[in-house]
Amino acid sequence: MKTLRIGTGAGFAGDRIEPAVELAQNGNLDYLVFECLAERTIALAQQARMADPNAGYDPLLERRMRAVLPICHRNKTRIISNMGAANPVMAGQRTLEIARELGLTGLRIAVVCGDDVHNQLDANTFTLMETGETLAAFNKPVISANAYLGAGPIVDALANGADIVLTGRVADPAMFLAPQIYEFGWSMDDWQKLGRGTLVGHLLECGGQITGGYFADPGVKDVPDIARLGFPLAEVSENGDAIITKTPGTGGIVSVATCTEQLLYEVHNPACYLQPDVIADFSGVMIKQVAPNRIAITGGSGHARTGTLKVSVGYVDSFIGEGQISYAGVGCVARGRLALDIVRERLKITAVDCQEIRCDLIGLDAVLGAYTGDIATIPEIRARFTARTSSLADAQRIGEEVESLYLNGPAAGGGVTRSARQIVGIVSGLIDETLITPTLTMLEV
Repeated sequence: MKTLRIGTGAGFAGDRIEPAVELAQNGNLDYLVFECLAERTIALAQQARMADPNAGYDPLLERRMRAVLPICHRNKTRIISNMGAANPVMAGQRTLEIARELGLTGLRIAVVCGDDVHNQLDANTFTLMETGETLAAFNKPVISANAYLGAGPIVDALANGADIVLTGRVADPAMFLAPQIYEFGWSMDDWQKLGRGTLVGHLLECGGQITGGYFADPGVKDVPDIARLGFPLAEVSENGDAIITKTPGTGGIVSVATCTEQLLYEVHNPACYLQPDVIADFSGVMIKQVAPNRIAITGGSGHARTGTLKVSVGYVDSFIGEGQISYAGVGCVARGRLALDIVRERLKITAVDCQEIRCDLIGLDAVLGAYTGDIATIPEIRARFTARTSSLADAQRIGEEVESLYLNGPAAGGGVTRSARQIVGIVSGLIDETLITPTLTMLEV
Protein backbone atom coordinates (compact mmCIF):
# COMPACT_ATOMS: atom_id res chain seq x y z
CA MET A 1 0.00 0.00 0.00
CA LYS A 2 1.34 3.43 -0.99
CA THR A 3 2.28 5.80 1.83
CA LEU A 4 2.38 9.58 1.44
CA ARG A 5 4.54 11.73 3.72
CA ILE A 6 3.18 15.24 4.34
CA GLY A 7 4.85 17.71 6.69
CA THR A 8 3.81 21.07 8.15
CA GLY A 9 6.19 23.93 7.47
CA ALA A 10 4.16 26.58 9.30
CA GLY A 11 1.01 26.79 11.39
CA PHE A 12 0.53 30.56 11.18
CA ALA A 13 1.97 33.58 9.37
CA GLY A 14 4.70 34.35 11.90
CA ASP A 15 5.78 30.80 12.61
CA ARG A 16 9.39 29.64 13.00
CA ILE A 17 11.38 28.72 9.92
CA GLU A 18 14.00 26.36 11.39
CA PRO A 19 11.57 23.46 12.04
CA ALA A 20 10.45 23.64 8.39
CA VAL A 21 14.07 23.37 7.30
CA GLU A 22 14.54 20.34 9.60
CA LEU A 23 11.49 18.69 8.07
CA ALA A 24 12.63 19.42 4.53
CA GLN A 25 16.09 18.02 5.26
CA ASN A 26 15.24 15.00 7.36
CA GLY A 27 11.55 14.22 6.93
CA ASN A 28 11.82 12.34 3.63
CA LEU A 29 8.73 14.29 2.58
CA ASP A 30 6.60 14.13 -0.49
CA TYR A 31 4.92 17.43 0.43
CA LEU A 32 5.69 20.36 2.72
CA VAL A 33 2.67 22.53 3.53
CA PHE A 34 2.85 26.07 4.93
CA GLU A 35 -0.46 27.18 6.50
CA CYS A 36 -0.15 30.93 7.06
CA LEU A 37 -3.59 32.56 7.09
CA ALA A 38 -5.64 33.24 10.21
CA GLU A 39 -9.10 34.81 10.10
CA ARG A 40 -7.99 38.44 9.91
CA THR A 41 -4.65 37.88 8.19
CA ILE A 42 -5.96 38.20 4.67
CA ALA A 43 -7.91 41.38 5.47
CA LEU A 44 -4.71 42.92 6.81
CA ALA A 45 -2.93 41.70 3.68
CA GLN A 46 -5.58 43.44 1.56
CA GLN A 47 -4.76 46.66 3.40
CA ALA A 48 -1.10 46.18 2.56
CA ARG A 49 -1.95 45.54 -1.10
CA MET A 50 -4.06 48.71 -1.26
CA ALA A 51 -1.05 50.67 -0.06
CA ASP A 52 1.32 48.86 -2.44
CA PRO A 53 0.04 46.77 -5.41
CA ASN A 54 3.16 44.58 -5.18
CA ALA A 55 2.52 43.71 -1.52
CA GLY A 56 -0.20 41.69 0.17
CA TYR A 57 1.46 38.28 0.31
CA ASP A 58 3.04 36.74 3.41
CA PRO A 59 5.94 38.90 4.66
CA LEU A 60 7.98 35.78 5.47
CA LEU A 61 7.52 34.20 2.04
CA GLU A 62 10.97 35.24 0.86
CA ARG A 63 12.80 33.97 3.94
CA ARG A 64 10.88 30.70 3.91
CA MET A 65 11.45 30.08 0.22
CA ARG A 66 15.16 30.88 0.42
CA ALA A 67 15.46 28.46 3.34
CA VAL A 68 13.56 25.47 1.93
CA LEU A 69 13.48 25.78 -1.87
CA PRO A 70 16.96 24.37 -2.53
CA ILE A 71 16.34 21.46 -0.15
CA CYS A 72 12.89 20.67 -1.49
CA HIS A 73 14.10 20.92 -5.09
CA ARG A 74 16.93 18.51 -4.34
CA ASN A 75 14.67 16.07 -2.48
CA LYS A 76 11.76 16.39 -4.95
CA THR A 77 9.46 17.62 -2.18
CA ARG A 78 6.51 19.63 -3.42
CA ILE A 79 5.45 22.79 -1.58
CA ILE A 80 1.87 23.94 -0.99
CA SER A 81 1.05 27.19 0.79
CA ASN A 82 -1.53 29.93 1.21
CA MET A 83 1.27 32.48 1.61
CA GLY A 84 -0.20 34.19 -1.45
CA ALA A 85 -2.70 35.78 0.95
CA ALA A 86 -4.22 38.82 -0.79
CA ASN A 87 -1.79 38.74 -3.69
CA PRO A 88 -1.04 35.20 -4.91
CA VAL A 89 0.14 36.49 -8.30
CA MET A 90 2.92 38.59 -6.81
CA ALA A 91 3.77 35.77 -4.40
CA GLY A 92 4.26 33.51 -7.40
CA GLN A 93 6.36 36.11 -9.21
CA ARG A 94 8.57 36.66 -6.17
CA THR A 95 9.02 32.92 -5.70
CA LEU A 96 10.01 32.66 -9.36
CA GLU A 97 12.61 35.39 -8.87
CA ILE A 98 13.97 33.72 -5.74
CA ALA A 99 14.31 30.38 -7.55
CA ARG A 100 16.26 32.08 -10.33
CA GLU A 101 18.47 33.90 -7.83
CA LEU A 102 19.21 30.55 -6.17
CA GLY A 103 20.12 29.04 -9.53
CA LEU A 104 17.29 26.51 -9.47
CA THR A 105 15.85 25.22 -12.74
CA GLY A 106 13.06 22.91 -13.82
CA LEU A 107 10.56 24.27 -11.29
CA ARG A 108 6.87 24.79 -12.04
CA ILE A 109 5.03 27.25 -9.81
CA ALA A 110 1.22 27.24 -9.75
CA VAL A 111 -0.74 30.30 -8.64
CA VAL A 112 -4.34 29.70 -7.57
CA CYS A 113 -6.72 32.68 -7.59
CA GLY A 114 -10.47 33.11 -7.39
CA ASP A 115 -11.01 33.34 -3.65
CA ASP A 116 -11.35 37.15 -3.76
CA VAL A 117 -15.11 37.70 -4.10
CA HIS A 118 -15.23 41.32 -2.98
CA ASN A 119 -16.76 42.46 -6.27
CA GLN A 120 -19.12 39.49 -6.50
CA LEU A 121 -21.03 39.96 -3.26
CA ASP A 122 -24.46 41.55 -3.41
CA ALA A 123 -24.51 43.59 -0.21
CA ASN A 124 -28.31 43.64 -0.25
CA THR A 125 -28.62 39.85 -0.16
CA PHE A 126 -25.39 38.58 1.43
CA THR A 127 -26.37 37.64 4.98
CA LEU A 128 -23.98 37.74 7.90
CA MET A 129 -23.90 34.66 10.11
CA GLU A 130 -22.98 36.67 13.20
CA THR A 131 -25.93 39.08 13.11
CA GLY A 132 -28.45 37.79 10.56
CA GLU A 133 -28.46 41.15 8.82
CA THR A 134 -27.37 41.91 5.27
CA LEU A 135 -23.96 43.31 4.50
CA ALA A 136 -25.65 46.52 3.39
CA ALA A 137 -27.44 46.89 6.72
CA PHE A 138 -24.16 46.19 8.54
CA ASN A 139 -22.95 49.48 7.08
CA LYS A 140 -19.21 49.18 7.69
CA PRO A 141 -16.36 50.00 5.26
CA VAL A 142 -15.52 46.64 3.65
CA ILE A 143 -11.89 46.10 2.66
CA SER A 144 -11.93 42.41 1.71
CA ALA A 145 -14.14 39.41 1.02
CA ASN A 146 -12.49 36.05 0.51
CA ALA A 147 -14.11 32.67 0.06
CA TYR A 148 -12.58 29.51 1.51
CA LEU A 149 -11.74 27.44 -1.57
CA GLY A 150 -11.40 23.69 -1.37
CA ALA A 151 -8.80 21.19 -2.54
CA GLY A 152 -9.93 21.08 -6.19
CA PRO A 153 -7.75 23.82 -7.70
CA ILE A 154 -4.70 22.57 -5.79
CA VAL A 155 -5.31 19.07 -7.17
CA ASP A 156 -5.49 20.59 -10.66
CA ALA A 157 -2.19 22.39 -10.04
CA LEU A 158 -0.50 19.15 -8.98
CA ALA A 159 -1.92 17.37 -12.00
CA ASN A 160 -0.33 20.08 -14.14
CA GLY A 161 3.06 19.26 -12.69
CA ALA A 162 3.35 22.02 -10.11
CA ASP A 163 6.30 21.76 -7.75
CA ILE A 164 5.06 24.75 -5.76
CA VAL A 165 1.42 25.76 -5.31
CA LEU A 166 0.63 29.21 -3.93
CA THR A 167 -2.92 30.17 -3.05
CA GLY A 168 -4.92 32.89 -1.38
CA ARG A 169 -7.68 31.86 0.99
CA VAL A 170 -8.35 28.13 1.03
CA ALA A 171 -9.66 26.01 3.88
CA ASP A 172 -6.69 25.04 6.03
CA PRO A 173 -7.18 21.24 5.83
CA ALA A 174 -7.70 21.47 2.06
CA MET A 175 -4.01 22.14 1.48
CA PHE A 176 -3.21 18.79 3.09
CA LEU A 177 -6.20 17.01 1.55
CA ALA A 178 -5.27 17.97 -2.02
CA PRO A 179 -2.07 15.89 -2.26
CA GLN A 180 -3.91 12.88 -0.86
CA ILE A 181 -6.63 13.23 -3.50
CA TYR A 182 -4.05 13.62 -6.25
CA GLU A 183 -1.59 10.91 -5.19
CA PHE A 184 -4.18 8.29 -4.26
CA GLY A 185 -6.62 9.08 -7.05
CA TRP A 186 -9.54 9.61 -4.66
CA SER A 187 -12.86 10.61 -6.17
CA MET A 188 -14.18 14.05 -5.22
CA ASP A 189 -17.34 12.36 -3.93
CA ASP A 190 -15.68 9.58 -1.91
CA TRP A 191 -16.91 11.18 1.29
CA GLN A 192 -15.30 8.72 3.67
CA LYS A 193 -11.82 9.19 2.23
CA LEU A 194 -12.27 12.94 1.90
CA GLY A 195 -13.32 13.01 5.54
CA ARG A 196 -10.24 11.06 6.56
CA GLY A 197 -7.99 13.25 4.45
CA THR A 198 -9.54 16.33 6.05
CA LEU A 199 -8.85 14.80 9.46
CA VAL A 200 -5.17 14.47 8.57
CA GLY A 201 -5.15 18.09 7.42
CA HIS A 202 -6.87 19.29 10.56
CA LEU A 203 -4.33 17.51 12.74
CA LEU A 204 -1.37 18.96 10.83
CA GLU A 205 -2.60 22.49 10.10
CA CYS A 206 -1.45 24.11 13.37
CA GLY A 207 2.11 22.86 13.13
CA GLY A 208 3.87 22.74 16.50
CA GLN A 209 0.57 22.69 18.38
CA ILE A 210 0.36 18.92 17.90
CA THR A 211 4.01 18.36 18.86
CA GLY A 212 3.64 19.99 22.27
CA GLY A 213 3.36 23.71 21.56
CA TYR A 214 0.27 25.36 23.10
CA PHE A 215 0.06 22.12 25.09
CA ALA A 216 2.86 22.41 27.62
CA ASP A 217 1.95 23.03 31.26
CA PRO A 218 4.92 22.43 33.59
CA GLY A 219 4.29 19.69 36.11
CA VAL A 220 0.99 18.80 34.43
CA LYS A 221 1.81 18.29 30.75
CA ASP A 222 5.57 18.38 30.42
CA VAL A 223 7.12 18.70 26.96
CA PRO A 224 10.81 17.82 26.47
CA ASP A 225 13.19 20.24 24.74
CA ILE A 226 10.33 22.57 23.81
CA ALA A 227 12.69 25.33 22.63
CA ARG A 228 13.64 23.02 19.74
CA LEU A 229 10.07 22.00 18.97
CA GLY A 230 9.85 19.89 15.83
CA PHE A 231 6.95 20.29 13.41
CA PRO A 232 4.67 17.34 12.61
CA LEU A 233 4.42 15.06 9.62
CA ALA A 234 1.88 12.44 8.64
CA GLU A 235 2.46 9.09 7.00
CA VAL A 236 -0.83 8.63 5.17
CA SER A 237 -2.11 5.35 3.70
CA GLU A 238 -4.30 5.06 0.62
CA ASN A 239 -7.39 4.45 2.76
CA GLY A 240 -6.80 7.70 4.68
CA ASP A 241 -5.47 6.19 7.90
CA ALA A 242 -2.34 7.92 9.15
CA ILE A 243 0.56 7.98 11.56
CA ILE A 244 1.30 11.39 13.10
CA THR A 245 4.96 11.81 14.06
CA LYS A 246 7.94 14.19 13.86
CA THR A 247 11.54 13.91 12.76
CA PRO A 248 13.92 12.14 15.17
CA GLY A 249 16.07 14.38 17.33
CA THR A 250 13.71 17.34 17.38
CA GLY A 251 12.12 18.65 20.56
CA GLY A 252 8.54 18.25 21.62
CA ILE A 253 6.27 15.25 21.87
CA VAL A 254 3.60 13.56 19.77
CA SER A 255 1.20 11.75 22.06
CA VAL A 256 -2.41 10.68 22.38
CA ALA A 257 -2.98 13.82 24.44
CA THR A 258 -1.44 16.27 21.94
CA CYS A 259 -3.37 14.66 19.08
CA THR A 260 -6.64 14.67 21.03
CA GLU A 261 -6.30 18.36 21.86
CA GLN A 262 -5.59 19.21 18.23
CA LEU A 263 -8.48 17.01 17.05
CA LEU A 264 -10.91 19.13 19.07
CA TYR A 265 -9.27 22.48 18.29
CA GLU A 266 -11.72 24.95 16.69
CA VAL A 267 -14.23 22.18 15.96
CA HIS A 268 -17.77 23.06 17.02
CA ASN A 269 -19.26 19.65 16.25
CA PRO A 270 -16.82 16.75 15.71
CA ALA A 271 -19.51 14.81 13.82
CA CYS A 272 -20.23 17.70 11.46
CA TYR A 273 -17.09 19.67 10.59
CA LEU A 274 -18.10 21.79 7.60
CA GLN A 275 -15.47 22.07 4.89
CA PRO A 276 -15.61 23.08 1.20
CA ASP A 277 -14.92 19.52 0.05
CA VAL A 278 -16.79 17.42 2.60
CA ILE A 279 -18.63 17.45 5.90
CA ALA A 280 -15.99 15.66 7.95
CA ASP A 281 -17.03 13.34 10.77
CA PHE A 282 -14.46 12.92 13.54
CA SER A 283 -16.84 11.27 16.01
CA GLY A 284 -15.47 7.76 15.40
CA VAL A 285 -11.79 8.63 15.33
CA MET A 286 -9.43 6.32 17.22
CA ILE A 287 -6.09 7.65 18.47
CA LYS A 288 -3.50 5.07 19.51
CA GLN A 289 0.17 5.26 20.48
CA VAL A 290 2.13 2.66 18.49
CA ALA A 291 5.66 3.82 19.37
CA PRO A 292 7.33 6.83 20.99
CA ASN A 293 6.18 9.94 19.10
CA ARG A 294 4.13 7.82 16.68
CA ILE A 295 0.35 8.04 16.91
CA ALA A 296 -1.99 6.02 14.72
CA ILE A 297 -5.13 7.83 13.55
CA THR A 298 -8.05 5.77 12.23
CA GLY A 299 -11.82 5.94 11.96
CA GLY A 300 -12.54 9.29 10.31
CA SER A 301 -15.43 9.61 7.90
CA GLY A 302 -17.46 12.18 6.01
CA HIS A 303 -20.67 13.18 4.25
CA ALA A 304 -21.60 15.12 1.13
CA ARG A 305 -20.49 18.74 1.16
CA THR A 306 -23.02 21.53 1.54
CA GLY A 307 -22.44 23.25 -1.82
CA THR A 308 -21.70 26.56 -0.12
CA LEU A 309 -18.44 28.24 0.78
CA LYS A 310 -17.70 30.39 3.80
CA VAL A 311 -16.73 33.97 3.01
CA SER A 312 -14.74 36.08 5.47
CA VAL A 313 -15.47 39.78 5.08
CA GLY A 314 -12.91 42.19 6.46
CA TYR A 315 -14.05 45.66 7.47
CA VAL A 316 -12.73 48.73 9.25
CA ASP A 317 -14.27 48.55 12.70
CA SER A 318 -12.61 51.28 14.75
CA PHE A 319 -9.29 52.33 16.25
CA ILE A 320 -7.60 51.15 19.42
CA GLY A 321 -5.46 53.39 21.61
CA GLU A 322 -3.41 51.95 24.44
CA GLY A 323 -0.99 53.09 27.11
CA GLN A 324 0.83 51.12 29.80
CA ILE A 325 2.85 52.14 32.86
CA SER A 326 4.40 50.10 35.69
CA TYR A 327 4.33 50.58 39.46
CA ALA A 328 6.22 48.54 42.06
CA GLY A 329 6.67 48.25 45.80
CA VAL A 330 4.40 49.16 48.69
CA GLY A 331 1.10 50.62 47.53
CA CYS A 332 1.66 49.72 43.86
CA VAL A 333 -1.93 48.50 43.40
CA ALA A 334 -3.42 51.71 44.81
CA ARG A 335 -1.11 53.82 42.66
CA GLY A 336 -1.99 51.78 39.58
CA ARG A 337 -5.71 52.18 40.20
CA LEU A 338 -5.30 55.90 40.74
CA ALA A 339 -3.37 56.14 37.46
CA LEU A 340 -6.21 54.48 35.55
CA ASP A 341 -8.79 56.71 37.25
CA ILE A 342 -6.80 59.79 36.28
CA VAL A 343 -6.62 58.77 32.62
CA ARG A 344 -10.35 58.01 32.53
CA GLU A 345 -11.15 61.45 33.97
CA ARG A 346 -8.69 63.23 31.69
CA LEU A 347 -10.32 61.73 28.60
CA LYS A 348 -13.66 63.10 29.78
CA ILE A 349 -12.19 66.53 30.46
CA THR A 350 -10.55 66.71 27.03
CA ALA A 351 -13.64 65.31 25.25
CA VAL A 352 -11.97 62.26 23.71
CA ASP A 353 -14.72 60.14 22.15
CA CYS A 354 -14.28 56.63 23.59
CA GLN A 355 -16.71 54.00 22.36
CA GLU A 356 -15.39 51.41 24.79
CA ILE A 357 -12.86 51.49 27.63
CA ARG A 358 -10.94 48.75 29.38
CA CYS A 359 -8.69 49.23 32.42
CA ASP A 360 -6.41 46.47 33.69
CA LEU A 361 -3.76 45.98 36.30
CA ILE A 362 -1.63 43.35 34.62
CA GLY A 363 -0.56 40.81 37.23
CA LEU A 364 -3.71 41.40 39.25
CA ASP A 365 -6.95 41.44 37.25
CA ALA A 366 -6.16 41.59 33.52
CA VAL A 367 -7.18 37.99 32.78
CA LEU A 368 -9.38 36.62 35.55
CA GLY A 369 -11.13 39.83 36.58
CA ALA A 370 -11.58 41.33 40.03
CA TYR A 371 -8.95 40.28 42.58
CA THR A 372 -10.19 39.72 46.13
CA GLY A 373 -6.97 38.69 47.84
CA ASP A 374 -4.52 40.71 49.91
CA ILE A 375 -3.18 43.48 47.66
CA ALA A 376 -0.40 44.20 50.17
CA THR A 377 1.37 41.07 48.94
CA ILE A 378 1.41 42.18 45.29
CA PRO A 379 5.00 43.28 44.52
CA GLU A 380 4.36 44.98 41.18
CA ILE A 381 1.71 45.69 38.58
CA ARG A 382 1.45 47.19 35.14
CA ALA A 383 -1.46 49.54 34.53
CA ARG A 384 -2.96 49.27 31.04
CA PHE A 385 -5.57 51.68 29.72
CA THR A 386 -7.18 50.76 26.40
CA ALA A 387 -9.99 52.44 24.52
CA ARG A 388 -11.76 51.96 21.23
CA THR A 389 -12.38 55.15 19.27
CA SER A 390 -13.79 56.23 15.93
CA SER A 391 -10.66 58.10 14.83
CA LEU A 392 -6.92 57.56 14.91
CA ALA A 393 -6.41 60.98 16.48
CA ASP A 394 -8.58 60.06 19.46
CA ALA A 395 -6.81 56.70 19.74
CA GLN A 396 -3.46 58.46 19.95
CA ARG A 397 -4.72 60.58 22.85
CA ILE A 398 -4.97 57.46 25.04
CA GLY A 399 -1.24 56.82 25.07
CA GLU A 400 -0.49 60.53 25.43
CA GLU A 401 -2.52 60.72 28.63
CA VAL A 402 -0.80 57.64 30.04
CA GLU A 403 2.61 59.09 29.22
CA SER A 404 1.67 62.33 30.97
CA LEU A 405 1.42 60.34 34.20
CA TYR A 406 5.21 60.49 34.46
CA LEU A 407 4.97 63.95 36.09
CA ASN A 408 1.22 64.34 36.56
CA GLY A 409 0.25 61.07 38.19
CA PRO A 410 1.07 58.79 41.12
CA ALA A 411 4.60 58.37 42.40
CA ALA A 412 7.21 56.14 40.83
CA GLY A 413 5.60 55.19 37.56
CA GLY A 414 7.88 53.98 34.78
CA GLY A 415 8.28 52.07 31.54
CA VAL A 416 5.50 53.73 29.57
CA THR A 417 4.56 52.26 26.20
CA ARG A 418 1.84 53.51 23.92
CA SER A 419 0.25 52.57 20.62
CA ALA A 420 -2.63 53.44 18.33
CA ARG A 421 -3.85 51.33 15.45
CA GLN A 422 -6.75 50.67 13.15
CA ILE A 423 -8.86 47.63 14.00
CA VAL A 424 -9.93 45.32 11.19
CA GLY A 425 -12.94 43.18 12.06
CA ILE A 426 -14.24 40.01 10.43
CA VAL A 427 -17.79 38.88 9.70
CA SER A 428 -18.82 35.81 7.75
CA GLY A 429 -21.44 34.52 5.36
CA LEU A 430 -22.02 31.79 2.81
CA ILE A 431 -21.86 31.88 -0.97
CA ASP A 432 -22.98 29.30 -3.54
CA GLU A 433 -19.87 27.42 -4.68
CA THR A 434 -21.04 27.55 -8.31
CA LEU A 435 -20.59 31.33 -8.30
CA ILE A 436 -16.84 30.97 -7.88
CA THR A 437 -14.44 29.90 -10.62
CA PRO A 438 -10.89 29.40 -9.38
CA THR A 439 -8.11 30.16 -11.86
CA LEU A 440 -4.72 28.52 -12.26
CA THR A 441 -1.61 30.18 -13.65
CA MET A 442 1.60 28.26 -14.22
CA LEU A 443 5.06 29.86 -13.99
CA GLU A 444 8.26 28.07 -14.94
CA VAL A 445 11.91 28.49 -13.97
